[in-house]
Amino acid sequence: MASEQKRWSVMHVLPLILILKMVSFEVNGHPQVPCYFIFGDSLVDNGNNNRNESLARADYLPYGIDFPSGPTGRFCNGKTIVDAVAKLLGFDDYIPPYANAKGRAILNGVNYASAAAGIRNETGKQLGARISFAGQVNNYKNTVSQVVNILGDKDSAANYLRQCIHTVGLGSNDYINNYFMPNYYQTSRQYTLEQYASVLIQQYSELLRELYNHGARKLALNGIGQIGCVPNALSQSQDGTTCVEKVNSAIKLFNNELISLVNNFNRDLPDAKFIYINNYDIFQDFINNPQAYGFKVTNAGCCGVGRIKGQITCVPGKTPCQNRDEHLFWDDFHPSEAANVIVARRSYSAQSRSDAYPMDIRQLAKL
Repeated sequence: MASEQKRWSVMHVLPLILILKMVSFEVNGHPQVPCYFIFGDSLVDNGNNNRNESLARADYLPYGIDFPSGPTGRFCNGKTIVDAVAKLLGFDDYIPPYANAKGRAILNGVNYASAAAGIRNETGKQLGARISFAGQVNNYKNTVSQVVNILGDKDSAANYLRQCIHTVGLGSNDYINNYFMPNYYQTSRQYTLEQYASVLIQQYSELLRELYNHGARKLALNGIGQIGCVPNALSQSQDGTTCVEKVNSAIKLFNNELISLVNNFNRDLPDAKFIYINNYDIFQDFINNPQAYGFKVTNAGCCGVGRIKGQITCVPGKTPCQNRDEHLFWDDFHPSEAANVIVARRSYSAQSRSDAYPMDIRQLAKL
């Protein structure tokens, strides 16, 4: 493990303009893969929570202020990471949420993500209804059954699904809406941070195997970003700019085990092609050298919540900042569209050898 990470030499951060030149959209009339399936939480939810009785909803302005169709349920001013990845993969349109996906449209892929969702079923319960990773996997199984019906038989469906990219990104809420909320959850009294990371990875592993058993072969697993450095966490520090190291240390334990999981799956599961996206270090670059990416504000959200401690989402109807592309964060927890696009590009075509392991999404798509 240690030797594996040492080989991930970190290159100097390149100016954003060079990143844009390095990556082409490679759109030649056809997507690079037939379908794209997405599992996760509010970082990539695009409308599955809109009908839920939940505080974790983003179907109102100023969310979506820069998105073509306005508020959709995306926790952003515009595109999420997976929206940008879908375009890079060559899809003409955004992948629909499970709540709205039907008919042959599911053959292009489905987004199952749900805000406040976690690997553990109880995670996020204080925010109301949400679809845990187990629930998302069950919804995927339902989609697979529909794909079998559309394509005619299980073999045809299996051959189709094995070509598709499956993006999975969960775990953030298992910390910020579970372990580090002792007034609501018992986990911090039941487990040390090391034990908790192992418990999460074990549960994660079982559900990822379910995806594999139902046709998923190309899987991109997203590491957790530096949630100890989001505006909500910063607002709890004395100076308002210092990251919460205890939270970031916990995340590193999880991410290290996730890398080992990728290695184990690639070794043990026939035809499995798992990759790890290193969101933690990508955000470290943003924080260490924001000017290289055009960011001037890294410690406050753009939609107003940076000035309201404890605010979970944007204040409805509040006018957001005008310089949105200069903000790393849109609200107290979620990146701006400008940040999401850069993360997507580095996930799709690694800028540094440490961005993706053992390959990036573009290489995964070609396998």
